[in-house]
Amino acid sequence: MKFSTKEDIEAPIEDVFAMLSEFETFERSAIRRGVELQRVGTHVGPGAGMTWVANFPLRGKQRELRLELMQFDAPETMRFQGMMQGLETDMTLALVALSPRRTRLSVELTLKPRSLPARLLVQSLKLAKANLDKKFKLRVAEYARALEERHKRTA
Repeated sequence: MKFSTKEDIEAPIEDVFAMLSEFETFERSAIRRGVELQRVGTHVGPGAGMTWVANFPLRGKQRELRLELMQFDAPETMRFQGMMQGLETDMTLALVALSPRRTRLSVELTLKPRSLPARLLVQSLKLAKANLDKKFKLRVAEYARALEERHKRTA
């Protein structure tokens, strides 16, 4: 199952990539939302190999997600892979400079079931695919606007 969207951001590609690379901000946000999050490994700065373990409730059950940053090619690409109880996730964030002050953010999320319970979960998600697509695009658009506003405040 695949979700994808694109958003244009009024900010230079280097600034957008730098904001997307502030993993401490994402960690604090997740913790504020009730996610138990732990960074695993010895990576100090952002880079391929960074790994997190997150515990959170989803659809009435406690879930554990192991997420690893697989690709970190500044200022164009970040790719994350995750595994959650038989459900493999792959998320790619790609940036393209449209002009010196405008950047296109492409987000692609793929869910691959690797167990029977995960297949049942993905099947139930497929029934709501249109609604989930709208929510995915809306959240990415909101996040792109937040990045734009943050860039305006710091510029």
